[in-house]
Amino acid sequence: MTGKTKEMSKIKQLLIMHRDGVSNRSIARVLGMDKETVNNYVNKAKALPEGLEGLLKLEDPELGRRLHSGNAAYSDPRFDEFREMLPYIEGELRRKGVTLRLLWEEYRAEHPEGYGLTQFRFHYRQYAKAKGSRGHSTVIRDLYTPGERLMIDFAGGKLSYVDIDTGEEVKVEVFVACMPATDYVFAICVPTQNSEDFLFAIAQCLKAMGGVPKILVPDNLKAAVTKTDPYEPGINKVMEDFANHYGCAVIPARPGHPKDKASVERNVAAVYRHIYAPLRNHTFHSIGELNEAVAEHVKAYNRRRMQQVPFTREERFLSLERPVLAPLPAQDFEIKSYASLKVGCNCCVYLGRDKHYYSVPHQLVGKQTLVIYTRTLVKVFCDGECAAVHKRDRRPGEYSISKEHLASSSNAYRSRSPQYYEDKARTVSDELAEVIRLMFLTSRVPPETFYKGCDGLLKLQRTTRPDLFKRACETALDYGRYRYGFIKSLVDSNLSGVETADNMVKPPPSNHANVRGKGQFD
Repeated sequence: MTGKTKEMSKIKQLLIMHRDGVSNRSIARVLGMDKETVNNYVNKAKALPEGLEGLLKLEDPELGRRLHSGNAAYSDPRFDEFREMLPYIEGELRRKGVTLRLLWEEYRAEHPEGYGLTQFRFHYRQYAKAKGSRGHSTVIRDLYTPGERLMIDFAGGKLSYVDIDTGEEVKVEVFVACMPATDYVFAICVPTQNSEDFLFAIAQCLKAMGGVPKILVPDNLKAAVTKTDPYEPGINKVMEDFANHYGCAVIPARPGHPKDKASVERNVAAVYRHIYAPLRNHTFHSIGELNEAVAEHVKAYNRRRMQQVPFTREERFLSLERPVLAPLPAQDFEIKSYASLKVGCNCCVYLGRDKHYYSVPHQLVGKQTLVIYTRTLVKVFCDGECAAVHKRDRRPGEYSISKEHLASSSNAYRSRSPQYYEDKARTVSDELAEVIRLMFLTSRVPPETFYKGCDGLLKLQRTTRPDLFKRACETALDYGRYRYGFIKSLVDSNLSGVETADNMVKPPPSNHANVRGKGQFD
């Protein structure tokens, strides 16, 4: 595992494929890795006490910390024994009727812990290539295994509904999926082909089937694939997270190779005949109403008696594929977003997307963290360990604080304290010092939450005319508004409207005896 560290979402795909019996060579080809890199990750994972299932449940930073804690070289002792057999295997293959599979069966009878058939074939073919031999082909026709693959695509044509409020025709995309072993079909309409709608459609498909196949085979659409390449397609990060959540692998079809997903291509044509055509003269007024009609026609199609066989697609699916599908996870998938954020002196990271602050332990001040957030949760990781978990809060400018994260009585980090800021402000002006003193005095939240605001006031003072800044501080004291945002707005507006406001009735002063202001003794 030398060189550039792989993304853990991709490593989870590697582990899922290995768990499902995919050969390391095939995994390397699909994920665009070197085969030895795959070998190293697989053996590293096997050596860890959590096991494959335990590792797959970890968040990406935690998984990375476990897999990269060491970097011992790997060598397989089985190859030394197998290498001595290569001349014998080459000679036996010249004899009539002898195949690699037969020789492998004899090899495994003598070496029960030896190579599997895939590795046996691979090492012999490498030997044959080195000698200039073409080797012996053992390629057989690809047969679909029940419960193994779900082929997915979007139909080229669109369906539509009429918005009941505007009367506008709204066109929607039609998602189509099928299980090729039984030709079982699913279809649903979604607004767009973007990642969120695409993953929603797949999730609804898995719910309708009642389980999860081993492999998802999407087309090379932008929602799933970020790099188009005949042999090494790059899986979109969110698609990897989705597949890891459901415990399956993603192997996109190659561009320009419709046979890679021939079953779904054939069923897209069937969807045109059995869904588009019957609904062509119907008018719908919502996507939900349209999907109800689509579901009824899909059900009827799956229950049609197939030609030359005495059963339906649904009957065959329920008997062959449904029993072997993996169970659905207990929770629905939530799209994960990632941000690399530095912990500020207020013991918080600032999530710019929501303009919200989340606290972390004060020992991490100044350190870089990885923040993984979903629709409902925010998790902060540092050095591969989870440092904080918060409910997601979209209130701009607010704080989500855990008191145990803060150290109010300690100067252990950068010697920051309310007195530090008050003393520093005193060297600038008495008005600013009083604003900062009251900022801490009148608040019920931990003082660390205001350190960033104090830094902002000190910076604002350096870039503002002294008379303007002094007047802004006096106005803040008059109105009991001891916050950076209020004073900055006064400065930005050049105190516009303040003179008019001075002639109006001011709010009553607070109960603090030491509060300054013109109206204190009126």
